[in-house]
Amino acid sequence: MTCFMYEGVLLFGVVWAAGLVYSLATGQRHAMTGHAGMQLVQFTVIGAYLVWFWSRTGQTLPMQTWNIRVVTAQGAPLTPLRAACRYVVAWLWFLPALATAYFADIHGGLAVSVILLAGVLTYALLTLLHPRRQFLHDAICGTQLVEWKAPRRR
Repeated sequence: MTCFMYEGVLLFGVVWAAGLVYSLATGQRHAMTGHAGMQLVQFTVIGAYLVWFWSRTGQTLPMQTWNIRVVTAQGAPLTPLRAACRYVVAWLWFLPALATAYFADIHGGLAVSVILLAGVLTYALLTLLHPRRQFLHDAICGTQLVEWKAPRRR
């Protein structure tokens, strides 16, 4: 979970930069105009960031810090297609909770945050039900997180 939070901090910068470029390119003056386009750009930029790192080295910077690497179930590096699949399916961390808030007509920031936090914690706890303690998206995509330290350079 610590790596997950560190990833969120780094992605904040990526999302901010992408949002700035989008706003300048489209002439967006406030958050309620063009927000669907902004969401699509953010989804694509985050996906490109994660797919790039997962398919090239198997690690983002936070994953390097915590000595975690994503590989296939057989231990091979991820292809860009498998990395993209993992990215899309990993939205299971958030979508059930967000859908619950939406369909329950809950729009207050604190209430949505509590529902989202409960959803993320529930998703993380689901690993306890898997025999290999894997996240659901890893089990679905045939990927796994492994402990991995880069070889030391001499």
